Amino acid sequence: MYWKEFMHQCMEIVNGALFIVVIISFFLGAVMTIQTAYQLVSPLIPLTTISMIVRNTLMLELSPTVICIVLAGVIGSKMASELGNMSVSEQIDALEIMGVNPRNYLVLPKLLACLLVIPMLIVISCVVGIWGGRVAGDLMGIIPGNIYDLGLRSSLDGFDVGFMVLKAFSFAFLIGSLATFFGYRVKGGSFEIGRASTTSVVVVCIMILVFDYIISAMLL
Repeated sequence: MYWKEFMHQCMEIVNGALFIVVIISFFLGAVMTIQTAYQLVSPLIPLTTISMIVRNTLMLELSPTVICIVLAGVIGSKMASELGNMSVSEQIDALEIMGVNPRNYLVLPKLLACLLVIPMLIVISCVVGIWGGRVAGDLMGIIPGNIYDLGLRSSLDGFDVGFMVLKAFSFAFLIGSLATFFGYRVKGGSFEIGRASTTSVVVVCIMILVFDYIISAMLL
């Protein structure tokens, strides 16, 4: 029963967020390439620097932070409103009467699904963003594809990848825990459900930015 609910939550996150993550990431990479090329006005700077900057910016900041803020609105609000509706309609009380622990059945699968799926979405976002930068650079005549690829392979640091994954797991935990917390504690009616959903998104976004600063200050 718990495994089925866990897989259901994983599929809900993928179905609700994959498309928007791919679209946003592609254009983030494309815009980064154009803006980086615009600012590199010196002929002494090699073109491979463009793809290096795009790669590092996507891994260190744009993919984990921006995408998780988007996911806070897409996933977090849905989780909060879903749990809030169950709380208001007394479905949580019914589960307790049937002998089912509502926290284990409703909250834990959502949190574990966030911890599993959101880091995967962040990795996909980084790959799609780098590819989007390559496509934009090639189409705009900014940087040829082979030179872009050469820059991607230059000075690649495994720490940057680990830093991205660490931020992805941290932000995934914030999204899953805070969204379910606000949704589970809803009392009242439909107005309280909407307010809890909005509050969860605002708090998650603020906490993501706070933890982004803390993690960057500690590790960079």
